[in-house]
Amino acid sequence: MAEEGDVVSKTFRALVERADRKFARVRDFPSYGRAQGQHYFQKVFKAYMRLWKYQQEHRTELVKAGLNRWEIGEIAGRIGQLYFGQYTRTSEARFLVEAYVFYEAILKRRYFEGCKVKDLGVRFKELRFYARFLLVSLILNRTQTVKVAVEKLKALVDDCNANFRETNFKEWKLVVQEIVRFMNADTTFTIASARPFRYSAIFDCHPNSVQYVARFHAKKVLKFRDAILMSYHRNEVKFAELTLDAYRMLQCLEWESSGSFYPKHLAETKENGVVVDYSGTSGLIDMKLVADMTDPTLPPNPRKAILYRPSVTHLIAVSFIKPVMATICEELPPESVILVYLSASGKPSHINASPVESSGGPKRTTKNKLTSHNSLEQNFSSPESHINGKKGSSDYYDDYLWLGSKGNGGSSNLYPGDIIPFTRRPLFLVIDSDSSHAFKAGLS
Repeated sequence: MAEEGDVVSKTFRALVERADRKFARVRDFPSYGRAQGQHYFQKVFKAYMRLWKYQQEHRTELVKAGLNRWEIGEIAGRIGQLYFGQYTRTSEARFLVEAYVFYEAILKRRYFEGCKVKDLGVRFKELRFYARFLLVSLILNRTQTVKVAVEKLKALVDDCNANFRETNFKEWKLVVQEIVRFMNADTTFTIASARPFRYSAIFDCHPNSVQYVARFHAKKVLKFRDAILMSYHRNEVKFAELTLDAYRMLQCLEWESSGSFYPKHLAETKENGVVVDYSGTSGLIDMKLVADMTDPTLPPNPRKAILYRPSVTHLIAVSFIKPVMATICEELPPESVILVYLSASGKPSHINASPVESSGGPKRTTKNKLTSHNSLEQNFSSPESHINGKKGSSDYYDDYLWLGSKGNGGSSNLYPGDIIPFTRRPLFLVIDSDSSHAFKAGLS
């Protein structure tokens, strides 16, 4: 019997190591692009599902062999992390709901809290779990869950400070401050009657009854498939790498299944006869629950690349290894349109001593402007691309969006002319800035 337990334990540890190795290969994949390692992701999902099923089938033997509850929570957290990663790459609601199912089960079953260990490494795992769960809950508009998780995170940080005095938890105090500030700024938390930003059949009229704008093309019907959301402001409200501006735009670009994101009450009866009340999918790690929380009749959400303070080089430069706009435009399906939302402060380049320069932010020099101008001319075959009757090509480099000072030498200024090469594809541009007038093509 002991030998059988040893075999089960060794098999479990081997499955854990195999899954962790596969996870390490996909963890840092970029969250944009349609062909970013889907083959590897399928392998990682398969490895973790096999591991999860194995620990369920051999739970008794593994507990006897010394399996800790936090180890089960760590596996569930990894699966939730994988699902959330797939959501960021595809914007499919089912992946976001899957992540929520696993994270909420960890919270309700107290996989980390129940062990009461004094292991600093385990405490950091628990802290990271709360940060990831809060992000998923925010995007899903689970306001009550967010409030509960925030209180638990506060208590955990205080507990860590009390029990591990030699360790600095300043970064985690900042995480708590970030989420509290985010909640105070977002109307979802401050106004009880606030409706969701997502399109919802409960609050909104049917899409067919909404007036449509004129078609971009007389014969083609363009489909909204991709979006790039980026914001940079000093001291802006954010949580993790999700700013408040990007969060609101993300919400506006998604469908909300009818009634799926509103609390449901399920009950699970324990063996000792005690009934535990759960809300929604709490405590139930059941993949079939997702079918009840998604609506197959709704159109697919557009893919969204959310960028946190990128350099201009990362955003547009063709010379960069994986420029975001170039990659997405290249992979854009035929007869599709891409939305680009840019929220940043604008500074006129002709002012000699601007607040940007005094704060250490680099200024676009005449040489850089000429380089961009020459690069722009190479991308267009006719002078009409630069002059639209009213606006010359040099005017596209007078005003700009400031994307912050970059210590790596990347450019900080995004000019209207930098966007022109991407207008070969159907492009819907939203500029949220005091320099937005500079991006009005041919109108000034």
